[in-house]
Amino acid sequence: MRNFGVVVPLVWFQATACTAQHGDQDGSLGGYSAPAVAPPLAQVLGGMGLSPGEVHFKVDKSERRFEVVVHGIVVKAYACVLGEVPDGDKMIQGDRRTPEGVFGIRSKRLHDKWHAFVWVDYPNAESRRRFEQRKREGVIPADATIGGEIGIHGVPKGMDHWVDAGVDWTFGCIALKNADMDEIHPYIKQGTTTISIVP
Repeated sequence: MRNFGVVVPLVWFQATACTAQHGDQDGSLGGYSAPAVAPPLAQVLGGMGLSPGEVHFKVDKSERRFEVVVHGIVVKAYACVLGEVPDGDKMIQGDRRTPEGVFGIRSKRLHDKWHAFVWVDYPNAESRRRFEQRKREGVIPADATIGGEIGIHGVPKGMDHWVDAGVDWTFGCIALKNADMDEIHPYIKQGTTTISIVP
């Protein structure tokens, strides 16, 4: 059994250094703020002897937080933003919601505009089951389409403030700052890595 004792102090540091900002009365949006100083993910995970299947990702939509999870322990977290309609599960093509559930990864690549793009396996079987159930219940139109092309990506060069501002602007994707994308990118493996997206 591996000794994960080294993780606990890092998790404690993250938890005590993080702050959650809330929306002001003027309607401006806040979100998760990462610690001012945190070790790189490679340093956090270095020496732990992990296989790719032991690193899991989680997005907490309400906190706008992207978490790196190892055996149930959050070892690092990053600020993120979501689709323009952040509340609720994605229902149909074009609703600009970020889907909820547990997903695999279809592929990943560098991207001319978005720095890097990680293609999330949406829609998966559970997404399709909920989609068809919503059609039967009349929640969505009978001729609706489920949509797709959901991913995790960065921002155009020099535009990290799009994430820092905490304002949701994507068509349903999850956006991180480019340096944060660079940190997580090596730990995302097609067909192995999973990501949970929760309300």
